[in-house]
Amino acid sequence: MSKENEMLEELIKIREALAPTPPPQEERKGLINEFKDFIKKYKVMGLAVAFIMGIYLGALIKSLVDNLIMPIVEIFLPEDLNWESLALGPFRYGAFIGDLITFVIVAFVIFLLVKFTTRIGIE
Repeated sequence: MSKENEMLEELIKIREALAPTPPPQEERKGLINEFKDFIKKYKVMGLAVAFIMGIYLGALIKSLVDNLIMPIVEIFLPEDLNWESLALGPFRYGAFIGDLITFVIVAFVIFLLVKFTTRIGIE
């Protein structure tokens, strides 16, 4: 065998070794099994539970702010001042300020909850 044929054979072996292998053919699972795999892979049930718990936790914290904290804030405001009805033309800045205070308090309470649950090992 000539040197050129040996090199040609060696190059053919290298090409075969470097050729990508086709992906394995998956068997057809069916729609029900694919749906089950989707539920498991993306942890949909855990996401749904977290979403629902988040909604009710937000409602609970909003109730805490509206019913326990804001009455304390209103003690320090003048009695004849209804801060929620303050407006400048069509802009109700009193309601916005109230919502802003609510947001800051809700964000702080959620921060404290996350900090507490992380400290006790719940993530």
